[in-house]
Amino acid sequence: MNESITQIKDTTANPAPLGLLGFGMTTVLLNLHNAGFYELNSMVLAMGICYGGTAQIIAGAMEWRKGNTFATTAFVSYGLFWLSLVTLIVLAKLGWSAPSDEKSMAAYLAMWGLFTAVMFVGTLRLNRALQVVFASLTILFFLLAIGDFTGATAGFKHAAGYEGIFCGFSAIYAGLAQVLNELFGKTVLPLGPVKK
Repeated sequence: MNESITQIKDTTANPAPLGLLGFGMTTVLLNLHNAGFYELNSMVLAMGICYGGTAQIIAGAMEWRKGNTFATTAFVSYGLFWLSLVTLIVLAKLGWSAPSDEKSMAAYLAMWGLFTAVMFVGTLRLNRALQVVFASLTILFFLLAIGDFTGATAGFKHAAGYEGIFCGFSAIYAGLAQVLNELFGKTVLPLGPVKK
C-alpha cells in the first residue's frame, strides 16, 4: 500500500515587524507627549487608531493563521489597548461619557501592567529584543499607574514618558531587525539568543 505524504509550506510573510512597528512608533509618539514635548493631539490619536490599533490587530490575525498564540494574544490585545485608550479620550471629548479620573486610569493602566508582566514571562522563551520590549512596557504601565494613583508631579510623569520612549524604540528596533535580517538573509541587527 503506497501512502503519499503532503507537506504544506507556510509562504506567508512574517507579520511580527508590522505589529512591533505599529506598537513602537505609536508608543514613542504618545510618550513624547508624556515627557512634555507637546500636548495630546490628533496626531497621537490618529496613530493610536490606525497604526497602533488597526495594524496590530491585522498582525495578530496573521499570527493566528500561523498558529502563534503568543503573538496573536500580544498584537490583538495591544491593538485593542490603543483603540480603547483613544476611545476613553474621545468619548469624554464628545461629552458621551464622564472623563476617567486618575484612580480609574490607574486601575486601567495597572491591569495592562499585570497582563504585560505575565506576557514578559513568555518572552523568556523568545529572543532578548522581545524581553527588553515587554520588560520596559511592564515598567511603563506600572509607572503610569503609580503616577495617576498618587497624583505624581509632572517631573515623575515626564520621567515615565522617557521610559516609554525607550520602550517604543526597543519595539521599533525589534521590528526593523526582523525586516533587515530577513531581507539580507543574515544577522544585520541582532535580536539576541532564543531560548529552547
